[in-house]
Amino acid sequence: MPCSRPPSGGDWLHEIKHDGFRLIARRDGARVRLLTRNGNDWTECYPLVAEAVAALKIKSCIIDGEITVCRPDGVTSFELLRSGRKIKPEAVLHLFDLIELDGDDLRREPIEIRKQRLLRTLRHHRAAVQFNEHLQDEDGEEVFYHACLMGLEGIVSKRKGSPYRSGPSRHWLKSKNPASAAVRREAAEDWAR
Repeated sequence: MPCSRPPSGGDWLHEIKHDGFRLIARRDGARVRLLTRNGNDWTECYPLVAEAVAALKIKSCIIDGEITVCRPDGVTSFELLRSGRKIKPEAVLHLFDLIELDGDDLRREPIEIRKQRLLRTLRHHRAAVQFNEHLQDEDGEEVFYHACLMGLEGIVSKRKGSPYRSGPSRHWLKSKNPASAAVRREAAEDWAR
């Protein structure tokens, strides 16, 4: 859910908001699928990501993340992600939430527990999947300020103790950098309509 100012206080975790596409990585045994929020299967577009999820030392999972491609300076670029060839071997899936693991439904578990289990799951992972780090016990405005200085899209602040919910939630607040390429692109697309 968008917010005008990032929340402050010790009740929040703060993560970088990457400029990419939201994807769910779903694994059942050896079968891996990378699904958009609309249920489109994009597995063939990101073969190294699918291989990395298949290589995890688990039987099954559902993991929420953001697929990205980075510029040479390390900042994610939506333009690089959607331009050029359909198959993107350079793509990275930044994983930020664990929904299911080896048959255990984790949606009701607190965000901190889900993130700990996700980090353990990714202990021996390939480069095409990365744990989306978070900061806790930090002031949201300070984290947002530094994200803006780095030219990033913004941050997502997640309330400690919150369960997993798909869709907008008052427990997940997005603060977007008005100077970022993502916000400028969204404004141009809205204007063009």
